[in-house]
Amino acid sequence: MQIDREREPKGRASSGRVEPFPIPNRLPVFPLPNVVFFPKTYLPLHIFEPRYRQMIADAAMGHRCIAMALLKEGWETDYYGNPAIYPTLCVGRIMSAQPLSDGRSNILLQGLERCDIQEEHFEKPYREATIQLKPQPSEERLAAGVRRAMVELLSRYLQTREDNTAWQGFFREEVSDEVLVNTLSTYLECTPLEKQFLLEADGLLQRARRLNDLIQFMLHDQQGAGGWE
Repeated sequence: MQIDREREPKGRASSGRVEPFPIPNRLPVFPLPNVVFFPKTYLPLHIFEPRYRQMIADAAMGHRCIAMALLKEGWETDYYGNPAIYPTLCVGRIMSAQPLSDGRSNILLQGLERCDIQEEHFEKPYREATIQLKPQPSEERLAAGVRRAMVELLSRYLQTREDNTAWQGFFREEVSDEVLVNTLSTYLECTPLEKQFLLEADGLLQRARRLNDLIQFMLHDQQGAGGWE
C-alpha cells in the first residue's frame, strides 16, 4: 500500500486540496485514446462497456482507485483486447458514482498522484497493473517570474477567445502552482500526445516549461492563422 499525502503547506489555500488517501500497489487500469489525467484535477467519465462496468463496481467496493492511461498509436486493431499503453499514468479516486437504469454509470475521479507501471496483469476482464507512485515533491514551487511569464503568455493566447473570462479564475494568486499547471495541461487544446508529454515531465518546473513551449506554439499558430484572414 502506498500513500498519497497532502502536499499543500499550512497557510496556503489551494482549490486542489487532496487529503491523505491510501493507494494500492495494484490497480485497475482504464485506457482511453484521447484522455490524459493529471493530479489535483477532476475527470467525469461515462462508463458503458461491460468490462469497465465491472472495473468500477470492483473498485467502488474496495479501494476506490483506478489508474487512467493513454493508449498508444495503433490501438484500433486490438481495442477489445489489451492494446499497448503509455507507462506513465495518473491514479484517480472515485469521488462519486451515479448508476443508471441500464447498467451504465457516470463517475467523477479526483486526480491523486502520477505513477509508473511496473507490471501488467490480465486475469480479469479489465487490465490491472502493479504501480510505483511518482509523488510531487512538497517543496517544489515555481519561481514568481516563471509563473508570471506563463500567465502573461496564456493571457495573450486567450484574449481573442470567447471563453477568456472563464479562465481568469485559474490565475488567482491563491491557486497553487501545481493546480494551475495541471489544470492548464488538462484543458488547453493540446493533442493527447502533447498532454502525455506534459504528464511525463520530471517535476513541476519541467512541466511548466513544456507547457510554456506548447502555449508559444499555439500562440504562433493562432497569429499565423489570423494573418491569412
